[in-house]
Amino acid sequence: MTEVMPPLPSLATAKRVVVKIGSALVVDATEASLRMGWMAAIAADIAALRARGVEVVVVSSGAIALARRSLGLTRRRLRLEEKQAAASVGQIRLAQAWADVLAAQNITAAQLLLTLDDSEDRRRYLNARATLRTLLELGCVPVVNENDAVATAEIRFGDNDRLAARVAEMVGADQLILLSDIDGLYTADPRTNPHARHLPVVAAVTAEIEAMGGEPPPGYSSGGMRTKLIAARIATGAGCAMAVALGNIDHPLAALENGARCTWFLPAGSDHSARKRFILGTLQPAGRFTLDEGAVRALAAGRSLLPAGVREVGGTFERGDVVEVLAPDGRALGRGLSAYASGDAARIIGRRSAEIEAILGWRGRDELIHRDDLVMREGSAHPGPKHANPAD
Repeated sequence: MTEVMPPLPSLATAKRVVVKIGSALVVDATEASLRMGWMAAIAADIAALRARGVEVVVVSSGAIALARRSLGLTRRRLRLEEKQAAASVGQIRLAQAWADVLAAQNITAAQLLLTLDDSEDRRRYLNARATLRTLLELGCVPVVNENDAVATAEIRFGDNDRLAARVAEMVGADQLILLSDIDGLYTADPRTNPHARHLPVVAAVTAEIEAMGGEPPPGYSSGGMRTKLIAARIATGAGCAMAVALGNIDHPLAALENGARCTWFLPAGSDHSARKRFILGTLQPAGRFTLDEGAVRALAAGRSLLPAGVREVGGTFERGDVVEVLAPDGRALGRGLSAYASGDAARIIGRRSAEIEAILGWRGRDELIHRDDLVMREGSAHPGPKHANPAD
């Protein structure tokens, strides 16, 4: 029986869209200046979307690339503090440029700078989400960038593809558009492989699909197809369709709406709550639990994770932090909120829940991760008998 693919998403049917724009699109690498004509054209595209009721958020790179030459920072690799300095100079010019081109379309621009911590800490995440949604309600176009001036190497997104995916998840966007220098995903790098085949639609981001991501391109960009696939996993897991489309043309959003070639990543159709989407979208889990086979079967059956089914605790984390859940062979099964800090968890793994109080001197939850705080990756766990973790 032939499998029937669902209809492709279309920008013509979008209600809330996040558009990610990379440094190479907004900054002329030769002149190290803003491409104001191109920015004006995409502002017109945004105005056309808004005219029919579509809410738009822009995630724009370019601050560091814009200021490098004026600060004499022209070598390929910069130290962290040099990037922070360049971001401080370039962000003012970048934000003003977006304000100007959007104002020409009678649109009020707003600036929001985020760090990775803002999307990983639950309270800050909710604050950022409330700000973005309020700006949209007020008719603004938020322009988001990573707060490179204060972010450290350890807490950076490192590219705006993943930032855009997190923003799309924050605002409940139905489509995320990553504008790029390529018109989608290919089975191999088309620049080096003449047999590379374009993929117009990706139903799920599998290991085979992830293997198609190459190395980041040379120049100012820090992304590449590899980070776009990570973004696709985050966005589609939140129920948001994602497109990788050609951006280095005039009016790229209008072209996409009119059928320009791209790759659509289909939403997972997940009914995850906002809480679980937050857990699954976390970019840097604070730690990890490595399970035994019995626990893997228990989670596949919809059970909570009990201490008895955990072989090893990795990382340093506190109660309520997001941790990765791994199979015995290291496969990522899912993520959840740990009910215990790493030190306490290490003392109770492999033991029955009834023993927790005697071991720790106090009684917490029976579960290391309650099933309501656990999100499993699709297809990650092998179905098995419906029983609890061993010895519990």
